[in-house]
Amino acid sequence: MSEIAAILFFTIAAGACIPLGGFVASFEHIHSRWMEQELRHFVIALGGGILLGAVAIVLVPEGIASMNGSMLAIPLVLGGGLTFFVIERALGLRRHESPQVMGMLLDYVPEAIAIGGLISLGSPAAPLLALLIGLQNLPEGFNAFRELHATGQRSARRTLLIMVSLVAIGPAAGLGGYYLLADFPAALGAIMLFASGGLLYLIFQDIAPQSRLNRHWAPPLGAVVGFSVALFGDMVVRSV
Repeated sequence: MSEIAAILFFTIAAGACIPLGGFVASFEHIHSRWMEQELRHFVIALGGGILLGAVAIVLVPEGIASMNGSMLAIPLVLGGGLTFFVIERALGLRRHESPQVMGMLLDYVPEAIAIGGLISLGSPAAPLLALLIGLQNLPEGFNAFRELHATGQRSARRTLLIMVSLVAIGPAAGLGGYYLLADFPAALGAIMLFASGGLLYLIFQDIAPQSRLNRHWAPPLGAVVGFSVALFGDMVVRSV
């Protein structure tokens, strides 16, 4: 399989899990009350766990390796968390706050870019990242469908069509990462670390239901800082 074909296959397969998750969520007549509460909270937590795994297992290690262990990793992670916080605040103040949809898009794009970049560098982590993206897109698609459909502004069919259209974002981002970052591994590493900070913020702010306080943003930002402190310590130990 050529590199371009691999990028298209991995990103399309991962992106297809978005409408697949939405399709499963469209069957509201099956234990709908139970689905609305216990299952929905479980699915949210499942997506958060997989997302955390993608950060810890692929994005941060590969990002640090691409930057040759530079301590710039710390401000990049912190900057990503702060940027995602600002984006979410801006959307919330404009009454367009849709945590699941926003979280799905904000993590899908940089991860797809990372797939293209990793394939261009010949990294064996690219298939693993694609698998993790697909696994997290299933619960995120499930919850995004229910979030969009709950507004009552569009039918289930139209909501699913919107989610199908999102699949194309993955290949576009993946090819962009392949062509633009193939000769700049440090830039790819910076993107992965920056995205990691943002994803950590989203996990603790919008995805992990027990970690947030209404209209308080210190806990998720604290999680980003805490992760960065642990990362700093690990990097110091490894450099000795």
